[in-house]
Amino acid sequence: MIILLIQVISLIVQILGLMLMIYMLLSFFVQPYHPVRMYLSRLLEPMLYPIRRYLPPTGMLDFSPLILLILVQLIGKLLVNLLVSFL
Repeated sequence: MIILLIQVISLIVQILGLMLMIYMLLSFFVQPYHPVRMYLSRLLEPMLYPIRRYLPPTGMLDFSPLILLILVQLIGKLLVNLLVSFL
């Protein structure tokens, strides 16, 4: 049961990380109203908004997806390590 939970957490972290990477790349090359970019924006903006509230503006670059990616990786690793300690 714990191994399955570890695999699910790892999969969620990987999918979310991939979505964030695609979101960051599309922001440079695709218009804001492209359907894929709008879909990713709808999924990721609720997670990015709290980070943007505390992050100072840096001109044209938005570092909130990068910070969210790091946070997701850290939280995923912490949860997996916590679950591994129960084995």
